[in-house]
Amino acid sequence: MFHSVWGSGCGIRTVHTLLTCGVSLVLLLHDTDLYSREDVWIQPRPLVFVLMVTCSTALYYGVSLMDPGFVLTDCDDKYLPLPTNEQQEVTSLNPGAVRMRRCGYCLLKQPMRARHCKSCRRCVRRYDHHCPWIENCVGEKNHRVFILYLALQLVVLLWAIRIAWSGFYSAGTWSEWLRTNIFLLAASMVIGFVTTVVILLLVSHLYLISCNVTTWEFMSYHRISYLKDCDSDANPFDRGVLRNLWGFFCTCGNVAWERVYSRDTYNTV
Repeated sequence: MFHSVWGSGCGIRTVHTLLTCGVSLVLLLHDTDLYSREDVWIQPRPLVFVLMVTCSTALYYGVSLMDPGFVLTDCDDKYLPLPTNEQQEVTSLNPGAVRMRRCGYCLLKQPMRARHCKSCRRCVRRYDHHCPWIENCVGEKNHRVFILYLALQLVVLLWAIRIAWSGFYSAGTWSEWLRTNIFLLAASMVIGFVTTVVILLLVSHLYLISCNVTTWEFMSYHRISYLKDCDSDANPFDRGVLRNLWGFFCTCGNVAWERVYSRDTYNTV
């Protein structure tokens, strides 16, 4: 399920596209090491660069328009843990372990780790955060695409920095240098800022994924019903770094987090 291209966030997506095209044109039109000095008809490096920029933009639109994991109906009871004696004991010790709350906005039963997004006006499974740059939530269904987009975007940006650096012309005075390189300098400033943001986002998300924690859970640990009774250094969803990474990148479909939470809570008790 995808959003409409012309729906919410159309302006943000337009700005992103224009900014990407403008910076790319500046890099392509300047005399940089993107072009070899050989007299050939087809330059492979500019084509590869344009292809990578195109793929990055396509991923941006994909993560911006796709369903992040909206809760469309009441959560089915089949996702709840089976009422065995052990799990009944866990529930009595920690009543919030499997209890499902009804959203006060959309009035649907929320599965564990879901949260209502006021911007999207829907509940999102395994809600991570609402990203204003993509004007969409990052949740269970599009989080992996979001990470892939950040990784590819970082590769493109680092290459763009190298291209921009090789295109600056030397001049006798600062004013002459500024007039000669004004567009390339502006593009470099944009690239440098975006690169810093992307690195911070990618590193922080990979760390949280390795711990099996969402951004929302990390920021609001003591206000979330199924986490506030846990120790501050204990994560009921953590199954080890390798299993966390495997579960995130290799698991398809929705995850019944109630079962993972109850199992780990029982083991802790």
